[in-house]
Amino acid sequence: MPGQLHIDHPSEGIVRLTLANPTKRNALDFAILDAITAAVERHDDARCLILTAEPPLFSAGYDLTDLPADRFAAAAEELVAHPFADALDALEGTDVPTVAALPGHAIGGGLELALVCDFRVASDGAKVGMPPAKLGLVYSHTGLRRFIDAIGINRTRELFLLGRNIDASTALDWGLLNRVVPVEDVASTAVGLAEKLAGNAPLSLRGNKRVMRELLRAERELDPAIEQELIDLRHSCFDSEDFAEGVRAFAEKRQPNWQGR
Repeated sequence: MPGQLHIDHPSEGIVRLTLANPTKRNALDFAILDAITAAVERHDDARCLILTAEPPLFSAGYDLTDLPADRFAAAAEELVAHPFADALDALEGTDVPTVAALPGHAIGGGLELALVCDFRVASDGAKVGMPPAKLGLVYSHTGLRRFIDAIGINRTRELFLLGRNIDASTALDWGLLNRVVPVEDVASTAVGLAEKLAGNAPLSLRGNKRVMRELLRAERELDPAIEQELIDLRHSCFDSEDFAEGVRAFAEKRQPNWQGR
């Protein structure tokens, strides 16, 4: 059964988007990602958007478990490169202030989805992490750029090359989170923050978001040939034996047997 995105209005001018995929730890599938993109675009007149999830997790990342075996590589690339990228672009590109509320762990794509929001509130028991090295996945250069912008190259190496998870207090120190509160206070803290944002001058908020977004975008520009090389490198990993093995090993809760091909 595909995941769902529930939409409600916890306060005037505030729209809350709630990920719901309980049997798969709120994994990001085609349905959820397409719904996020559509909801962000549809509510472009909101004063603030909150992105959250049904407890106990925020999201375990991409949903790779039910992809068809006969076209696994192509289906995995379609999920990661298209609806996921569209959802990220929608959240990052909106002029509406955004708050991510994490009731629990945010892993992989779930963490990047939270990272593109303007603010992140998490429970004190949450962990965040990036597992590409444990899955045989080459992450997108745009995604890595977001993490380098947020936490610097050394801490990005900690996340992506070691594939480690860090606790909420460490993530707060690193700048991945803005607030850490008891789990029972996550929703109210996020709504309170959203209300403060909604009470500020909308022209100022939207204008300042646009300026910051364009400044960051200018710093991310690459030579077109180099950018294509990085895109090709990422695409190649989906067809690799190691990626298929990494996903199988993750599903079977065992150590992968890497072949380097």
